[in-house]
Order: sequence, then C-alpha cells, then structure tokens
Amino acid sequence: MAEQSRDIEDMDQEALARLTIDMLQRLVLHHGMWFNEVKHQMGLEKAFEMYSRASETSLGIQLKKLSKLFGFKMQDGLPQPLLEMPREKLVKLLDTLAANWLVNDGVWFQSVEFTSGMNDAKRCNDSCWAQFSPVEAWSIKKILNLPKRPGLEGLKQALNLRLYARLNKQSIIEDGPDSIIFQMNECRVQTARKRKGLDDYPCKSVGNVEYPYFARAIDDRITTECIGCPPDDHPEEWYCAWRFSITE
Repeated sequence: MAEQSRDIEDMDQEALARLTIDMLQRLVLHHGMWFNEVKHQMGLEKAFEMYSRASETSLGIQLKKLSKLFGFKMQDGLPQPLLEMPREKLVKLLDTLAANWLVNDGVWFQSVEFTSGMNDAKRCNDSCWAQFSPVEAWSIKKILNLPKRPGLEGLKQALNLRLYARLNKQSIIEDGPDSIIFQMNECRVQTARKRKGLDDYPCKSVGNVEYPYFARAIDDRITTECIGCPPDDHPEEWYCAWRFSITE
C-alpha cells in the first residue's frame, strides 16, 4: 500500500523550518532559471530587459507580502528596517552577503572538483563567470545610473561595487589618458592558500573571462589586457593585475 504524502500540517517545527529554507532556495533557483532561459531563447539584451521588468514587479509584490507577515513597513519600495538600520550594521550585512557569495562559489567549485576532477571544475567555473560578469556589470550600471558608454571613469566606479570588492583589497592606477591598471592587492582565496603553505591557485583562465566580460558590459569600447595572474609570477604587492583601455 502506497504511503500517503506528508502534509505541512503534520510537520513539526524543525521540519517546517527546513522546508522554509528549501523553498527560499527553490525561489532563487527558479528566478535564475527564468533569466537563463530568456537569455537562451531571446539573447542577453532581451533577458536584461525582461529581468528589469519582472524582478522589479516581483520583488515589490514579495516584499509587500513579507511586510504584512512580519509586520515591517515599506518606504519607497524598501523595507523600513533596512533604512533605519545603523549604517555600520548595514555595511556589515553587505560584507556578509559578499562572503556568502564567495562561499557559495567555492562550494560549487569543490563539489564538481571532488566528483569529476579539476578540469571539469575549471571548465564550469569559467563558463559560469562568462555569464555572471555581464549580469553583475548590468546590475551595477543600473544602481549607479551609468550611461550606455560611461568610459573608464564608469568602469572605476563599477569595479568598487563588485561582490569581490567587499572581500579583497584592490587598487586602480592611472596609466595615461586612455588606460587604467587594476590590481588585486589582497585576494581572500590566495591569501588563505598562502597561509596553508599552498601555491597560488591558477586563476588566469577564469580571469581572462571574468574581467573582459565585465569591462565590455560596462562599456563595449573597453579592451582588457592581463598584466599578470597566477600561475604567472607576480610581485608581493598584487596577485593579479589588468590593464583596461578605451579604443574608439
């Protein structure tokens, strides 16, 4: 005899809590699948257009429902508790979100590496960055209200709002009127490996995807040149360095 399905009403508190977290993860995953499928069917520009429209509407509805459930007010489309949170705590929240993103990225990489090997992990990683970098650039351009072609000044602003910027120490050096050099002075991943006595992680292949895709999404005139990135030798003051130039 088939066992009857388990209803939510029959679950204890712990099971309900686990189901809640699982539903949140499903929501995020489904959101990403919609974007990816629209990109596949209609192209990246159309996907960004649909993402902007759908996410703005969906987020407004979701926050309204959550505000009623948890009893917080909304102000100008934002939860009032975030607006009233001490600035230091809000910045700490951003740092925590950035750290969680990096953990998530690392766990995915290791999940593939430990089951299918380093080659498959690097291949998946590089492909993921080819998709994520333009999305992150698009989101930052929207937050900063940058024009279509904001030039190197726009790129400098955008680099400071990347998720990585909350985790690593980076710097930008002027390299003439049409060029800048971006340096990753401290990298959390590489620093952790150094503490353990390990060699640098050879991240040049993903860097050659991540940085050009990000820069071109900010301004399609920008070209990217790798100055050095592991496994390349590098000085103590940086782990990787990239030159961004404008070509008309």
